[in-house]
Amino acid sequence: MTPGVVIYTDGSCRGNPGPGGWGALLMFDGREREIWGGEADTTNNRMELTAAIEALDALKRPCHVELHTDSQYVRNGITQWLPLWKARNWRTMTKGAVKNEDLWRRLDEARLRHEVDWRWVRGHAGHEYNERADALAKRGRAEVEAALRA
Repeated sequence: MTPGVVIYTDGSCRGNPGPGGWGALLMFDGREREIWGGEADTTNNRMELTAAIEALDALKRPCHVELHTDSQYVRNGITQWLPLWKARNWRTMTKGAVKNEDLWRRLDEARLRHEVDWRWVRGHAGHEYNERADALAKRGRAEVEAALRA
């Protein structure tokens, strides 16, 4: 496995649901790559999940990844809740359907190709790389909003 890929991800949504964007900053061996995108009608949680999925999918081969997210939903979901959901056939403790199951399944698949260390970082706290991921997510959202106005 390729060592040392560091990723920062973030999601953004105007309204919840509403137009949203996702962004990710990937760093390896002194190089950086920025990726972003968005959707016209989505939620913040969906954009947070999409950022992590797209970042992991952008890696061309299996890697050791340190993935930083400011979403407790993503970090707790992937590290704590996912095994329970899978054991219950994608049902919650109260037997309800898991929200965003489609994206959780995609994230589960994406992470299995890599060794991922999931890290939480406080959002909007001045952390340089988290702020850059936030700006990318807002860029993705702005592009969607511009397309909607056109």
